[in-house]
Amino acid sequence: MANRLANATSPYLQQHAGNPVDWWEWGPEAFEEARRRDAPVLLSVGYAACHWCHVMAHESFEDEGVAAALSAGWVSVKVDREERPDVDAVYMLATQAMTGQGGWPMTVLITPDGEPFFAGTYLPKPQLLQLLDAAGTAWREDRERLTASATSIATQLAGIADPGSGSPLEEEQVALGVHSLRKTFDDARAGFGGAPKFPPSMTLEHLLRHHARTGDADALAMAERTLEAMARGGIHDQLAGGFARYSVDAAWVVPHFEKMLYDNALLLRAYSHWYRATGSDLARRVAGTTADFLLRDLRSPEGGFISALDADTVIDGHSVEGATYVWTPAQLVEVLGEEDGARAAALLEVTPEGTFEHGASTLQLLRDPDDPAWWDSVRERLLAARDERPQPARDDKVVTSWNGLAIAALADAGVDLDRPDLIEAACAAAGFVIDHHLVDGRLRRTSLGGRVSEAPGVLDDHGNLAEGLLALHRATGETSWLERAGEVLDLAIDHFHDEDGWHDTAHDGEVLITRPRGRTDNAEPSGVSAVAGALLTHSALTGSTRHRELAEEAVAAQSRIVTHDPRFAGWALAVAEAMLEGPLQVAIVGEGEDRPLRRVALASSSPGLVVVSGSPDQAGEPLLADRPLVDGRPAAYVCRGFVCDAPVTDPQALAALLR
Repeated sequence: MANRLANATSPYLQQHAGNPVDWWEWGPEAFEEARRRDAPVLLSVGYAACHWCHVMAHESFEDEGVAAALSAGWVSVKVDREERPDVDAVYMLATQAMTGQGGWPMTVLITPDGEPFFAGTYLPKPQLLQLLDAAGTAWREDRERLTASATSIATQLAGIADPGSGSPLEEEQVALGVHSLRKTFDDARAGFGGAPKFPPSMTLEHLLRHHARTGDADALAMAERTLEAMARGGIHDQLAGGFARYSVDAAWVVPHFEKMLYDNALLLRAYSHWYRATGSDLARRVAGTTADFLLRDLRSPEGGFISALDADTVIDGHSVEGATYVWTPAQLVEVLGEEDGARAAALLEVTPEGTFEHGASTLQLLRDPDDPAWWDSVRERLLAARDERPQPARDDKVVTSWNGLAIAALADAGVDLDRPDLIEAACAAAGFVIDHHLVDGRLRRTSLGGRVSEAPGVLDDHGNLAEGLLALHRATGETSWLERAGEVLDLAIDHFHDEDGWHDTAHDGEVLITRPRGRTDNAEPSGVSAVAGALLTHSALTGSTRHRELAEEAVAAQSRIVTHDPRFAGWALAVAEAMLEGPLQVAIVGEGEDRPLRRVALASSSPGLVVVSGSPDQAGEPLLADRPLVDGRPAAYVCRGFVCDAPVTDPQALAALLR
């Protein structure tokens, strides 16, 4: 019999709808029930593509004994961390403070007032049952001490959650960030640090921008080596395109197989920008196949982009990690025949011993094939055979923030790769999010199958969506996208900013035990980094000093993390590079369909660059005001820091100015 989660707008919650556990969704009703029953709350937080969340579900939450123990003394609340990042952030902070580590599934015991008194991650069934028994006894027999401890923890969390104000990021601090990255760079295998190794997407963007601004060859080398190592490793799907969440080893060989929208959007943008900066054939190829993966495998019927493909594949009722993706030499021969199978095994590093489990191997492409046409044929045949295998489950919810990242990436890649289909897909996604996730003048976080959830948008939803809309304005030249971005940023300023700076949740949002203010760029940009980048671009396009000042304040809020560990301030540093370089404004008037001046401007890698094109004094485009044709010819006006050069009409002259 289904529990309360059957009608949830989260696929993760729906995965638990058939559990014998009497789950509640996060909300006032659950805590009213806890107070009515005078019972503590078990809070379980995870997400749909999480391998160990599945393990704990099968071991414990599908078990009648665990369900009985929970029903006897607890109110059980299930949260999708991707739908409610605010709840996740608060209790992850508690988990890290209480245990020194964090992760998912996250298991927290809290009072009916939301104050935590135990926190952990994955718990095997015997350990979970022991915990429920001991904590339940403490709740009944030693309530005063337990609640006092929980209140003390909540008070301490409020202090930890407030990062305080920062200081402006100056040239020296940004340069020291690059120097610090160099010290953690893995010279043998590329990337930063050891295993497990995550794609450092935002740090790569920062390094590419730093090279474009300063000419630092070492910054470019770190970025290029890492981008190539990932592209050639097992973390990259050599058949279908796209990237897995991370590599369990330091050499990018064996991935954790889940594929997340945010990872692939950020990586698509990084590979596209690498191609723009260098013309690398590998960069172009990987950007193209990653974009193809987004359009083929992660696009929803409504035009948005879904969240993830699972790490696991269900085979004979059992979840098996990576089963869709790995190969043995015999399987290659079965699909390709003896000669091509052996040749493909040598090319793709598929060995009898295997690089994964049970003698299977992930596919690597450590060198380019001698015969590209042969490889194209092999890739198509292997992918067709792989498509016949059981496939990983999909998390079909559409997240505003991650769609913003995808819109920005597809818009940029559409320009860089000269692929109008990518820009069209970005426009469709933007239209869907604006039409469906903007409800009564406020952004919502998610939808599923077109049904919008009640989960409110948080700061990164606003920042990343605005970033995507501004990238669409750049790609299409359509003023409406600039206007929409301005409206989203106005919402962010009105509801997430006050005299204390930027907050992740709105002023009128649900009151949790502390108000989250995340500052680290981890798997995706933090809310404050995301809004900083969009504010900065908007200010360059409109001349708004207010937006520029707010962007500078947002970047300054990251200064302590930049100093402590710049690997967790990648997008803040990327925005800082644009801030130091710009604004570099290019306004182009009078071009027809060919638009050679615009093509030259869009090919520039300058991090502070914004490009506007249209007719003189075009409505809604401040940079086109008072910009006439020159001797009746199309012209480009280039301004640095609001100081302008004489207009040029020749593309080569424009290229020289932008260098």
